[in-house]
Amino acid sequence: MKKIAIIGECMIELNGEAFGHMYQTYGGDTLNTATYLTRITPSTALEVQYISAMGTDKLSQQMIEHWQADGINTNWVLRDPKRHAGLYLIQLDAQGERTFLYWRNQSAARYLLQHIDIKKVFEALITVDMIYLSGISLAILPDNDRMSLLTELTVLAKQGVKIAFDSNYRPALWESQEKTQEIYTALLPIVDLALVTFEDEHAIWQDKNAIDTIKRLKQMGAKDVVVKQGKSGAIFSDHRGNQYVVPTQEVKNIVDTTSAGDAFNAGFLNGYLQDKALYACCEQGHQLARLVIQHQGAIIDKSLTAHLINKFN
Repeated sequence: MKKIAIIGECMIELNGEAFGHMYQTYGGDTLNTATYLTRITPSTALEVQYISAMGTDKLSQQMIEHWQADGINTNWVLRDPKRHAGLYLIQLDAQGERTFLYWRNQSAARYLLQHIDIKKVFEALITVDMIYLSGISLAILPDNDRMSLLTELTVLAKQGVKIAFDSNYRPALWESQEKTQEIYTALLPIVDLALVTFEDEHAIWQDKNAIDTIKRLKQMGAKDVVVKQGKSGAIFSDHRGNQYVVPTQEVKNIVDTTSAGDAFNAGFLNGYLQDKALYACCEQGHQLARLVIQHQGAIIDKSLTAHLINKFN
């Protein structure tokens, strides 16, 4: 059985109309990926460990219990008695595109690297096959903690643990664009799999097209590179130099695009950790993302993805 550790933050989600009906649930880019990955992969084939910090309050406990019900191993979710989960509000337009408002500056996850037990977590990470994190996983941390995390990841990479990274870019979380570039430049040389979105790469680096993104990421050290382009599909370049465009099918009834990229990553990682060809991994990512964006919320009902566990494995 393979093991993947996913580092990040899960927040309380409010989804609905301003001053109207609000639906409360939870979400966060890496937790979304962890959830969908466990739902589409047999527990006998893959263990998904989530690494984060949460409060000791009742709501934090209930969120963790929901993750456990989805099959996520929460042994490395550290508990912080002084802090709580962050909060975000999603508002959707008529096309299903979303805008976010966040309240997370004092969330427990922001201080993950300062937790008394974080050293034990890093010591245990040598047992996993892959570590996955996102730009948001890095952005929420104080700068000194980012550098500490990069140091730990570099040590683990040298010991044979694969690193997967989604550059998921939220400018409001970073001190500056230059700081984002600095941190990503430090991380990319140890990245085995880069799962990025062209829109983000253009915003950070001013890439003109996905081919430019692939060339730059390869030059910076990433081995396998996948560039997501929404309805235009994805393009990848593997460590052998093979490069292909993988189209996706049009979705006419888009409801909510909140976790489209996170779902793609889950579908892709399911195939990648089974050593499937990158083309097949992208097709799986597209299929799961198409399903998710036809329903409201970052994490859709479990019954809607149940059929994929047999199809993908």
